[in-house]
Amino acid sequence: MLHGPQRDEVELSFSIPSLCAGQLEKAEVDVGLVPVAEIARQGLEIVPGLGICCFGAVRSILLFSRVPWAKIRTLSADLSSRTSVELARVILRERYGAEPASAPCEPVLEKMLSDADAALIIGDPALRLNPEELPFQYLDLGAEWLTLTGLPMVFAAWSGKPGLRLHAAEQLTRESYEFGRARLSEIIAHASKEHGVSAGLAERYLRQHIRYELGSKEQDGLQAFLRLANLNERTACRVGVVRDSKDERTACRVGVVRDSKTVAAERA
Repeated sequence: MLHGPQRDEVELSFSIPSLCAGQLEKAEVDVGLVPVAEIARQGLEIVPGLGICCFGAVRSILLFSRVPWAKIRTLSADLSSRTSVELARVILRERYGAEPASAPCEPVLEKMLSDADAALIIGDPALRLNPEELPFQYLDLGAEWLTLTGLPMVFAAWSGKPGLRLHAAEQLTRESYEFGRARLSEIIAHASKEHGVSAGLAERYLRQHIRYELGSKEQDGLQAFLRLANLNERTACRVGVVRDSKDERTACRVGVVRDSKTVAAERA
């Protein structure tokens, strides 16, 4: 949507995922690529087809600890994405029997671990760390989720309030995705410079770690996460199911989460 033909249909601005969810809740945007915990909380409808997910290691959601996993009692967390915090809770409880109290903290690892037993770092701050070189044990929560469930983990999906013209939103997001996928090498080169990570890591992250298409397995993974996280499963549309057969595009505003940024867009 930023550089493709869709740029004439939307006006984009950027914010973190939690703010994107807030914009949607306040009706400041009509569609957002929203963390799934917020989709559940707000009872949003899911636009079919695309989102942010992984099948195995995700690399950008890392949990560090200075004590054995089962002995974690306190967790410092970057709260910019509620979904990642809930995933950390699920993994610690289901895999290691720990149910720590959590507190928000700026994503500075040493400071976080001086205040708590464990630290959750997500997005760009996680990508800029080399966890193998640090003196703390760590978990990649995408890999942990796969071990726990055997399913993909869905972090965010395109969604809007009930009544959204799903087909119009699906067509817009699909066209934008196809435009970007055809130019992924350019996007990787730009992302490496913009986000301060190596070209090799940017390549692996965008081609291997992150997946974008949501199908039946991703739907199963989403429902498993909502159940294990005890979130309110009020989502009105299953992933991959078009419930609006109308073909016309309607005036809409779009909010898009891209890693640590959100694109809010408006089209008249």
